[in-house]
Amino acid sequence: MARVSPLSKDWEQVAVNAVRRSSAETETVNKSTTKAGREGERMKEKVVAKMRGVVRDCVSKHLYSSAIFFADKVAAMTSDPTDIYMQAQALFLGGHYRRALHLLTASQIVLRDLRFRYLAAKCLEELKLWHQCLEMLGDAKVDEYGNVSDANECNAAYLGKDGEDCEINIISAICFLRGKAHEALENRTQARQWYQAAFREDPLCYEALERLIDNYMLTYEEESKLLSSVKFSSEDGWLSTFYSCLLKKYDKEDAVEAKFKVLEKETWEFSLTDSLFNVSFKNNTDLLVCKADYYHQCGEYQKCFALTSVLLERDPFHLKCTLIHLIASMELCLSNDLYTMASDLVKEYPQNALSWFAVGCYYYCIKNYDQARRFFSKSTSLNGTFAPAWFGVGNAHAAQEESDQAMEPYRTASRLFPGCHLPALYIGMEYMRTHNFKLAEQAKTICPFDPLVYNELGVVAYQAKE
Repeated sequence: MARVSPLSKDWEQVAVNAVRRSSAETETVNKSTTKAGREGERMKEKVVAKMRGVVRDCVSKHLYSSAIFFADKVAAMTSDPTDIYMQAQALFLGGHYRRALHLLTASQIVLRDLRFRYLAAKCLEELKLWHQCLEMLGDAKVDEYGNVSDANECNAAYLGKDGEDCEINIISAICFLRGKAHEALENRTQARQWYQAAFREDPLCYEALERLIDNYMLTYEEESKLLSSVKFSSEDGWLSTFYSCLLKKYDKEDAVEAKFKVLEKETWEFSLTDSLFNVSFKNNTDLLVCKADYYHQCGEYQKCFALTSVLLERDPFHLKCTLIHLIASMELCLSNDLYTMASDLVKEYPQNALSWFAVGCYYYCIKNYDQARRFFSKSTSLNGTFAPAWFGVGNAHAAQEESDQAMEPYRTASRLFPGCHLPALYIGMEYMRTHNFKLAEQAKTICPFDPLVYNELGVVAYQAKE
């Protein structure tokens, strides 16, 4: 049997020790690498969180180029859909609609995420690509009362607020954008239905209600029915009352004034998490504008003018108040006030239909009807859904006893604004001028509470010797 040399045993031990040291060193290196990796990930998360905060701060300070720059770097670091969306938002706010649209569509998430789809549709809206905007928002059906029948959207509506009560439902925003697209394509019936759908989905979507009211898309009964069909949370009871003041004021005088008193009282109480606090809208500009509109509708032009004058001193660029102030000034024949306001509006808002309507009001007041008609027409060319300008064109023709020419803008207004009784009233007045008394009675069914309607019906009865 061969003997093992002691020297050979020593070399074997050296080899074993070397292997052990190598394994220990490898383990130490691996631990070190793992630790460095974890620290690196934590550092990356910290940098990303900081950059996200920078992007949000840039947006809040309207530094959109900075927001675009840093959002791009965050998206490159993470490739996270949330960061891609943030980058697209920064591009949208910076006016880079094509880039934002390309980024959203290239991500493929646009087909699965409603936020991506909505933002892509907003880009198409800014680019005035209305058909593509509707395609991006997807197929859905809506009935005449604003009920959406698309199953996928109805299911998504439950997740629309992402658990946050302070957010507007994304489905409501999508419905509203569909309405805007249809209105731009002059499909006002579909626009009206989608605006109703938007408001039904979320009563906090004020813009939908504003479009329905300002564009006279609904009759008084339809407005009331829509508002009563919407469910408000317990702490939003005040909002339901406020909205009711924005609707057409065709109720009897006591009912309308009772609504104002409810909002003006000093002890309006809100119950929220078992705590109470008082608030009053007595001096709120929007509510006082509603009241001025009510005074105008009642024919109390002096009270209307006095109230709007005070409001415009407080908020000189409140355009809804400005419109009521212009009409009251015209009824009171205050040509100097009209001239001053028209000059200021044209200087500040040269592309706004209201500015040129104001110029038309001035010329109408001084009985220069040709010039008045010219500027009223310019107002309609800037905004085809601005109802007062259409009435102005017709009234300027009627003031010169041009009944046939006056009928055209009145009929256009009747088609565009089915919820407004004034086109029918003005058409009736023109029929009365031509002794067609039966057709002159149409407006009463649309607005049975307007005193001007009864005045004209009295004239019809007198002419018919009834």
